[in-house]
Amino acid sequence: MSSPNISAVILAAGKGTRMKSDQAKVLHELFFKPMLHHVLDSVTATDIGQIAVIVGHQRERVLASLQEAPIPYQFTPVVQEEQLGTGHAVLCAESACASADLVMILCGDTPLIRPETLQTMIDRHQASKSVLTLMTTVLDDPFGYGRIITDAEGGVVAIVEQKDATAEQRALQEINAGIYLVDAGFLFSALQQVGTDNSQGEVYLTDIVSIATKQGHRVEKFVHTPAIDVLGVNSRVELAQAHHELQLRHNREVMLSGVTMYFPESILISTDCRIGQDAVLHTGVQVTGASVIGKEVEIASGAVLHSCQIGDKAVIGANSVLKNCIVKEGEQVPPLTSRLS
Repeated sequence: MSSPNISAVILAAGKGTRMKSDQAKVLHELFFKPMLHHVLDSVTATDIGQIAVIVGHQRERVLASLQEAPIPYQFTPVVQEEQLGTGHAVLCAESACASADLVMILCGDTPLIRPETLQTMIDRHQASKSVLTLMTTVLDDPFGYGRIITDAEGGVVAIVEQKDATAEQRALQEINAGIYLVDAGFLFSALQQVGTDNSQGEVYLTDIVSIATKQGHRVEKFVHTPAIDVLGVNSRVELAQAHHELQLRHNREVMLSGVTMYFPESILISTDCRIGQDAVLHTGVQVTGASVIGKEVEIASGAVLHSCQIGDKAVIGANSVLKNCIVKEGEQVPPLTSRLS
């Protein structure tokens, strides 16, 4: 049996008013790139074949950021002229998904989503043979999120938005993570049936769940923890939290490769850098710009290195600032050194 053709639809048309910014939300940067780029990185690392990106607010800037990336992304741009809700946004992508058997829908403001999470969801959806799988998670404080309504067998029967929920429904802690995997034929047929009879006057994508159940389909759920992986970034506070999470994930990989870090939560290393085994990085170190750090190098607290090549067993003194520098094997750079060649 051949593998299904899977398309992804990434919603990136909104303004993001809670960011308090003139810049489109998906262009705000964390861990060295716009948050939308992190989402595309995860999607392209799965079995998904085609990607459609829905753009609206600042569409030219959003598209340029993707096309001008160091490695340009392969995607189909889809313009949502009016922001009439998430369901309307997906409908705009119908022609872009014409060859798809399955469509994965996710938001451009979820930079922490991992490719392995998406791939596991794909595998489970195919095994269940469901027309719709919904990703959910559980929050201690679910305020603002759509609540998951299930039947006695655990199947999802509806998603109720915060503004439309009863007091009993608002007490539920399982929430919609905003990632869907749907049979393409059912998806676009169902969206044609969705109305705007809700507090926002919009076409809710979430209504496809109740439509599926009314048609006799069982809606599966894919519960993912920890919740931070799947939650969107809606404020500068959440942007900082997401940046910190990505920083720690990368630092963990570096430490597992044989590098010592003291207070890794304070150390920032870009993913294009290489650091040799038995190197030691102290508090507040920053290494960026495709720097190459040799084996057994010690970098003291507060040092900042950009586009540098550091030889084995070199020592970089505290609070040094080095840019475009070559440090020879065994060389000792005094504290407070500034080399900006």
